[in-house]
Amino acid sequence: MSEPALELSGVVRTFQQGRTVLEVLRGADLNVAKGQIVALVGPSGSGKSTLLHIAGLLEKADAGEVTVCGEIGSTLGDNHRTRIRRQKIGFVYQYHHLLPEFSALENIMVPQIIAGLSRAEAWDRSEKLLNWLGLMDRATHRPARLSGGEQQRVAIARALANSPYLLLADEPTGNLDPETAHGVFEMLLKLVRGAGLAALIATHNPDLASRMDRIVRLEDGRLLEG
Repeated sequence: MSEPALELSGVVRTFQQGRTVLEVLRGADLNVAKGQIVALVGPSGSGKSTLLHIAGLLEKADAGEVTVCGEIGSTLGDNHRTRIRRQKIGFVYQYHHLLPEFSALENIMVPQIIAGLSRAEAWDRSEKLLNWLGLMDRATHRPARLSGGEQQRVAIARALANSPYLLLADEPTGNLDPETAHGVFEMLLKLVRGAGLAALIATHNPDLASRMDRIVRLEDGRLLEG
């Protein structure tokens, strides 16, 4: 069996609120293989976003281990963690967080240029992504001129721009109406499956969760299958 793209082993995360210690993650374990799309479900406040932040090396666990593409998080310095996020992980959030002063095309180009691609290479890759998403006629539009669904599709393209190995998505359609959410989610699944990525996608929507390969439920700080 190939090495998992993401592995969590005994991950613990607590927060202090006054004299109270909140145990958000209490020994969470998870493997996500290359080419596998996993739904992360659980009630609001259960710690899904915290788990995604730790999985994406944005936040450190208090105990346990996070391994991304064979690299053990606790052994890495901040610069190395940043490089892994830039090169191997794509992030999609509920709110698109596009840069308002840049066009759709430029928003997709930015992470590629930061990663070292030339402007010409980034332009070409961004045009291809916009074509796949049916948004070439919106390439020069800034976010304020795009619909909510269009903005989120640009955010998905930006997350995939550097050809990551792992996609982490936190309620990627949670801010959209049901019809738009369905279309955006179908496009996300198509792109992820086409690229053979590993993906961990948090969602409250049971219909969307059922269309993924596996469902893991976050309950009382632990991950349970199904």
